[in-house]
Amino acid sequence: LLNGRDGFSTKAADSRHASYYYSRPQLAVSGSISLDGRAEAVTGHAWLDHEWSSELLPEGAQGWDWVGINLRDGGALMAFRLRDSSGNKLWAAASLRSTGKIDQIFTPDAVDFSPLRHWRSPRTGNNYPVAWRLKIGDREFELNPLFDDQELDSRRSVGTVYWEGAIGVSENATPVGEGYLELAGYGEKIKVG
Repeated sequence: LLNGRDGFSTKAADSRHASYYYSRPQLAVSGSISLDGRAEAVTGHAWLDHEWSSELLPEGAQGWDWVGINLRDGGALMAFRLRDSSGNKLWAAASLRSTGKIDQIFTPDAVDFSPLRHWRSPRTGNNYPVAWRLKIGDREFELNPLFDDQELDSRRSVGTVYWEGAIGVSENATPVGEGYLELAGYGEKIKVG
């Protein structure tokens, strides 16, 4: 799934703020997990993202909200928005692969993240919008975490604390997929580079 224009994903009106970005959704995975000394076989679908750039985030970006979703019909959806310090959208984009159709790329005006519910971390005090209504073109999805406490304290490695975790996805109150949600910059401003 080439995100943006042929894999060139802009992050602002100024195209200097961009990345090369592709996703590999619906990857078949299998393996085993050991629980209480007993091995259990597991299978499923995974998502791989690869993104690289030479330019930092645009001026005024506090953080971002990002989601990658494997849809149960075999399709896939990637969407993100960059936010300012007041929580307003600076930029957004989405890529949708529907079964049997050409990939659709959505511009900022066709992507809307609206928080539905927040969770406050008992460790950091950061207040994360963990449930969302996501509008992409004429479709509307509801994103809900499998559990609220998925905060990552990565100050010793990448230098930040953020929320990143597993979600369930529904459309018209019907489960349609599973995904991964990333919420960055809800404490301190995100530092990249």
